[in-house]
Amino acid sequence: MSDLLKDKSQKREKRTGKVPSEGSHGVRGKETTGRTKDSVSIVSSLDELGHHDDHARTAVTMENTYQMGPYKRIPVSAVTDILKDVLTSYLQEEKYEVEWSQKMTKTICEVIRARVKDLMIPRYKIVVLVHIGQLTGQSMQISSRCLWDSSNDTFASYSFKNSSLFGVATVYAVYFE
Repeated sequence: MSDLLKDKSQKREKRTGKVPSEGSHGVRGKETTGRTKDSVSIVSSLDELGHHDDHARTAVTMENTYQMGPYKRIPVSAVTDILKDVLTSYLQEEKYEVEWSQKMTKTICEVIRARVKDLMIPRYKIVVLVHIGQLTGQSMQISSRCLWDSSNDTFASYSFKNSSLFGVATVYAVYFE
């Protein structure tokens, strides 16, 4: 083990009061009254590869709620109405331009996310995707994959089209246990 890694592990041991186990990265545990102290390795690959944070991070501990499902689900029709309203208001009279569409997708995403969060449905993570493209007779297919709990997670999508561009917005609401 290089001197830099040894120094890091010694600093970490002093800071946390923990000692890596005997089998972890070739470091022996401290002797306490004639026997090897049993402990869990606190060395991770991120720490070794270049994580240079010398300040200890406090771990946030939260109590268990034993809540396995949401009290209130995301109203898909309300989210679809938000998508329709935002896309129509932002894209109704616009012409397609590359630089403009790059900025507009970010703006529309932020607006949609803020309006969905205003519904104040607790314990859901919100993911918003917006695609804007030019209408020139081409075709486009959009797909996504993720781990999904069909009983709690949901999504809403809306497509908008005018004479020069199209816009597709999708909101995924993923329940966070």
